[in-house]
Amino acid sequence: MHTFFAIIAILAVALQGLSLYLALFGPDLPYDVKEGFPASIDSTDFSSLIAALTQAQIRPGNRIEVLANGDCFYESELQAIAAARKTVNLEAYIFHRGDISQRYIDALTERALAGIAVKLTIDYIGSFSTFRSYFRKLLEAGGRVEWYHSLRPDLWFEFNNRTHRELLIIDGRVGFIGGAGIADQWYKNGVKGRRWRDTVLRVEGPAVAGLQAVFAQNWLRVSGEILTGEGNFEFPIAEQDGVLGLVVDSTPAAGSTQARILFQVLIASARKCIYINTPYFLPDRSARKAIVKAIRDRGVEVKIITPGDNSDQKLTRASSRELYGTLLKHGARIFEYGPAMIHVKALMVDDLWSVVGSTNFDYRSFDLNDEVNLAIVDRNVTRRLADDFERDLSASKQITYEDWSTKRRFRIADRLLSFLERQE
Repeated sequence: MHTFFAIIAILAVALQGLSLYLALFGPDLPYDVKEGFPASIDSTDFSSLIAALTQAQIRPGNRIEVLANGDCFYESELQAIAAARKTVNLEAYIFHRGDISQRYIDALTERALAGIAVKLTIDYIGSFSTFRSYFRKLLEAGGRVEWYHSLRPDLWFEFNNRTHRELLIIDGRVGFIGGAGIADQWYKNGVKGRRWRDTVLRVEGPAVAGLQAVFAQNWLRVSGEILTGEGNFEFPIAEQDGVLGLVVDSTPAAGSTQARILFQVLIASARKCIYINTPYFLPDRSARKAIVKAIRDRGVEVKIITPGDNSDQKLTRASSRELYGTLLKHGARIFEYGPAMIHVKALMVDDLWSVVGSTNFDYRSFDLNDEVNLAIVDRNVTRRLADDFERDLSASKQITYEDWSTKRRFRIADRLLSFLERQE
């Protein structure tokens, strides 16, 4: 048994190392918008263009609530589970043993005992320290737990493709989407004992069917079942004053790059401002070029928040810092968050468009992982996210080009990573 755990630990470390290697050496496919846009970013034609390019469906008339930090979004999710009447479907990259995960298992078990259909898809590597026995109560109550891309021989060549999605859908009526998994670092303990900063969206309306369809993709892969049962899909009438949303999924196993297209096109379309909040900021040449072009050619204000000293991935942070130079030199403003590890994954463009989901700003999310994002066209929701962004800025340290240049000369790790970056 100890040998098995050692193998899993080695594989997990190797996967992390491979992720960093790919971020630096991965295929640098050019992504560029060369022909401009036939419509402005606030037009229905532009929304239709995004939908067509990402193979998403425009879903108007939603209600969206922004939930900041674990004490807020965990309680909201647990309340929704307790209120479930037919189905609970959860997909998670991270489901780690701890106080908050035990609360989820208790809540899910109670619903399963009540006859509710409970289905979980858990990534095998992201949650490799959580054994099947941890779900015993839920399984005995009739709940279903399936592992995504385990160590089965027939899945070996897909080992590096993980589901990075964090999704919860209740009765086909209420959905939750963001980048937070189920683990105590979001609940009470994080890097240096500080709870991680993160954001999750609670969604009601037509977009929930899109979230459920994304869950159904991987449920089919892990169980062989097409999700059609009662309580999985509802198709409510869109509210007249509701929020327009597009559920954009990425499944590299199917050869798709929708997340990358979504981010690249929105950055290229910006005319006023781009705000990026990401825990792992490793933009490739095409992404850096698009950001620089937005600043230089269109005068777009660019602000980026990434983790500071409380980052949970020190080597990734060092790699990220080495990439600051070109962006800072051209006028991007980059900030490192101080109080805790910041894990928010959000993009805001021109005070109108916003994107929240599981995608990091790196090669792994754009080309290897199964991801899901909710793209929103709404000034109120985007303003709400921007308000949180501004509060995070006030707790962050701005990195200037001069500061970056000076410190870079004395950081051995950064100098090594600079060499690696030049070989990309």
